[in-house]
Amino acid sequence: MKIIKSIEINKNSGLVFDYLRITKNQDNFSVWNMSDPDMKKTHLGTDGTVGFIYSWDSTMKNVGAGEQLITAIEEGKSIEYSIRFFRPMKNTGKTKFEITSIGKESTSVAWIFDSPSKFPMSLFSPIFKKMLGKDLKKGLINLKRILEKK
Repeated sequence: MKIIKSIEINKNSGLVFDYLRITKNQDNFSVWNMSDPDMKKTHLGTDGTVGFIYSWDSTMKNVGAGEQLITAIEEGKSIEYSIRFFRPMKNTGKTKFEITSIGKESTSVAWIFDSPSKFPMSLFSPIFKKMLGKDLKKGLINLKRILEKK
């Protein structure tokens, strides 16, 4: 199951990339990170570098528990993550931000989520795709709002 959502942000790509590179900034725009103010978060390593791990643990079912690892960074262009979900369902996935300059003060950001979907969960892929797509889009709208105020 692959989901891609994108948005145009009226800021230069360097500023956008530098903000997205810091995983902790997802607390300011990701729908899931913002869902539970009591969520326990831990960080291991240097944020913004390959190997950094961001873990979360929430009692809320729609947030659950898991961890996100920065696996690759292409300077100015992309940040890739491996995600492991522990609760409410065990699963793995990959996510990525692709940053593309479309002008001096305009940048396209694509948020890509990709996860294997095995039977019987594959039966629910259209539902999950719609729900996750909606949350990714909301997160990108939040990101745009934040960055265009800077």
